[in-house]
Amino acid sequence: MRYLIWALRLLVFIAVLMFALKNTGPVAVNFYADYVVQDVPLIVVMLVTFVVGTVFGLLLTVPAAMRRRREALRLRRELERLQAAANGTTPEIAPEAIAPMSPL
Repeated sequence: MRYLIWALRLLVFIAVLMFALKNTGPVAVNFYADYVVQDVPLIVVMLVTFVVGTVFGLLLTVPAAMRRRREALRLRRELERLQAAANGTTPEIAPEAIAPMSPL
């Protein structure tokens, strides 16, 4: 299955590469306030657009990833507490849980 996924990735990469190499003609890029950059290769415009879109997409996933990480940590602590209670021992409490360390 892993080889099939890599083969599909290779096919997509080759298709995108062929598309990009066929679109290397110069274009004019219009910005706001009538600022125009002339003769920019289209492949550069497509690459910059892809990179900017990827960065924005990753930035949108950061809050959800941080939320999942905090939830996993909370559930891990709860599991340790429940296992300690089931064994009849008291759980070891980290000093940071009682008095959080202040930044220097």
